[in-house]
Amino acid sequence: MELLQLQYFIAVARLEHVTEAARSLHVTQSSLSKTIQRLEEDLGAPLFDRTGRKLRLNEFGSRFLRRAEKALFELEQGKQEIRDLSILEHSTLELAVTTASTLPNILREFRKKMPNIHFHVQMLATQEMVTLLHRGEVDFCLSSPPIQGDDIECQIVCIDPILVAVPKGHRLANRKSVSLIELRDEWFVGVKRGYGTRDLVDSVCKSVGFVPRYVYEGDEPARLSALVEAEIGIAFIPSTARNLREYIQYIPVDNHELAREIALLWHKSRYISRAALEFREVVVEYFGAISKQTI
Repeated sequence: MELLQLQYFIAVARLEHVTEAARSLHVTQSSLSKTIQRLEEDLGAPLFDRTGRKLRLNEFGSRFLRRAEKALFELEQGKQEIRDLSILEHSTLELAVTTASTLPNILREFRKKMPNIHFHVQMLATQEMVTLLHRGEVDFCLSSPPIQGDDIECQIVCIDPILVAVPKGHRLANRKSVSLIELRDEWFVGVKRGYGTRDLVDSVCKSVGFVPRYVYEGDEPARLSALVEAEIGIAFIPSTARNLREYIQYIPVDNHELAREIALLWHKSRYISRAALEFREVVVEYFGAISKQTI
């Protein structure tokens, strides 16, 4: 059994299409098909159910895929460890986030400590991030809500209160706090369902007897402040995502534990480089400082 066979098999298993897999691997379809056929002959069992160029993993293939991914994962960790020991200054930190509001400040602090380390950041939906975590393709994820899993380490780094953002001329603008039930007749701007903060807020509001009415639902959290300022609606915005605009007032919610958890995640078996360890320390220190501030 050859390493190339495993790499080709994993690519085909993930895409379940010979043409697309060959394109991603930059090889011919015939070469790819022959390699998979030799692997099946070596194993003594078919790994796919075939319909033309469309493939679907069968029971043999599903079981073998888990083993193959683990084998390549360990080899990749070995390569990463050697690279880390030999050329630290050329390391690249792979990051994925579902919450990006605090990331610029964190990366600024990290760059001060390790200016020669490169980083690559992806803003992903929760399930996409989980997939990369399971594959060991990212060093760390910054996620809200936290994610649990047998192969995932989850460290809560921040309990982030969610505030109500209103324009300065709003009836509640001068309040020091507000109860959720007082907001039942308001119009809101927010992110779409599926975002951690949106789902949390909707659930808590429902528990007190109302469902927020949204006039805007988007996938860019940073845009909400501008919409509030334009008096399109009010918004639930995490404390760490506050945009200190002149015409917006942020009001704490009383009598309710309305807060999101922000977690740092990593694969339990992934090799943690010196750069990654330094990044984790920066994240913990940053959120530790935030938690000491008053809202």
